Amino acid sequence: MMNAEIIKSYEQGFTPIGNAVLRSGMSPKAIGILCVMLSLPKDWNYSIPGLAKILGEGKDSVRTGLNELKARGFLKIEQLRG
Repeated sequence: MMNAEIIKSYEQGFTPIGNAVLRSGMSPKAIGILCVMLSLPKDWNYSIPGLAKILGEGKDSVRTGLNELKARGFLKIEQLRG
């Protein structure tokens, strides 16, 4: 597992991405999904169908990218119940 610090800045209209993410050896798809996720507001409710729509990709493609992020330690998934 790799340590990476990611700093988000909404006030300035951009999202800095740590070099550890870009040099992680992940696929461009996984890096792109992570970048899009980090650009969304902190209170965003993520879902595979929602990300697929934003990214213009299929649900299976998004799921594959999320699984890669999870395997590399860049994503922790918790399902909300209620």
